[in-house]
Parts: sequence; C-alpha cells; structure tokens
Amino acid sequence: MIVKVCGMRDTENIRQIDEIGGVDWMGFIFYPRSPRHVSTVPNYLPQHCKRVGVFVNSPIEEIAKRADEFGLDIVQLHGNESPEYIVNLRNAIGENVQIIKMIQIETEDDIRHTEQYEGLANYFLFETRCKGYGGSGKQFDWDILRQYNGNVPFLITGGIGAEDADKVKAFSHTKFIGIDLNSRFELSPAIKDSTLIDKFIKQIKQ
Repeated sequence: MIVKVCGMRDTENIRQIDEIGGVDWMGFIFYPRSPRHVSTVPNYLPQHCKRVGVFVNSPIEEIAKRADEFGLDIVQLHGNESPEYIVNLRNAIGENVQIIKMIQIETEDDIRHTEQYEGLANYFLFETRCKGYGGSGKQFDWDILRQYNGNVPFLITGGIGAEDADKVKAFSHTKFIGIDLNSRFELSPAIKDSTLIDKFIKQIKQ
C-alpha cells in the first residue's frame, strides 16, 4: 500500500518524514491559498519518497517550472482541470512525470466524473466533497467507491487519522493502492508528527 504524506514545507520535518520507512510519496502544495503553501525550494528534498506537486487550476507553464525546480515525480491536479488541460499538460511535462487527478466524492454519482479522465490520469485521488479546493479534514463514505469499476488505480484521502488504521486495512478494492495523510497528523500547519505517522504506518502494514 502506498502511503503519501502531503502538505510538507519545513526542511527538517521533510527530512524526518523522508527517513520513516513506509512513506512512499511526499506532497508539496503549490496552491497560494493553502496554509501549507510552498513558495521556495526547501534546503532538503526527499531522497527516499517520490515527490508530488499539488496544483489547483494552475497555468501549465507554472507546473512545468515547479516540476523542474523540485524534481517532481508526480503532479497532482486538485482543481477543475479538464481532460483537454491534462492532454496539454502531458505534452509539456513529458511521459516520465505521472499525473494524479483528484475527484471529490459525496454520492455514487460522483464516481462518474472519473470516466472523462480514463487514459489520461495515472491515478485518481478520491477526496471528500467540500467547498473550495482545500481538504475538509472529513471522511466520505468509502463504501461508495465499491461502485468504481474504472481501470485507473486510486488513493483515498480526507480526514484519515491515527485511529483509522483498522479501517484502512479492512477496505478492499482491486484498484485501491494507497492513502494520503495530511491534517490529522499535524502538530501545526505543514508540520507533521513523525512519531505518530511512523506508528500508524507500522499498524497498517503489519
């Protein structure tokens, strides 16, 4: 199972999380309205985790620039990006950088939004529906995802906390590949509790 820790910014905290065994991807948020917004390249970038850049309706030129500056392995689209936008983005960043498309989920009907991105996104990230583009810190009903029968693998995010280890382990779907952790593991915005994350990962991977 892939574990992504998102919303990183502080140099030493990045190093701490990078050195935890079992953290696979690390996310950097380039959305200016986020309290976890990253504006400059930290003095340390992850060496063990794949680097994920999170963008919201950003100009493609901006994404390409950040992908180069941060050495991004993956670009996460967290806004209202269209299929045409993703085609143009792919042409700009090449095939080596993978693409995650976030889909907000509240009801079974929301699953249908994945269909237009089949063959364009490498992964989906299913997030709790909320106003705006930031996370709500709340969970949606994961049972809704049993209606998903697409070919693109997915991760789940939205309000996953340290108490959810058993829930994560119990969830099963042929395309479910991982989880995205953020606010429920923070000491303050953009500062993660490395001890809590380490303990949680050991619980879900044992």
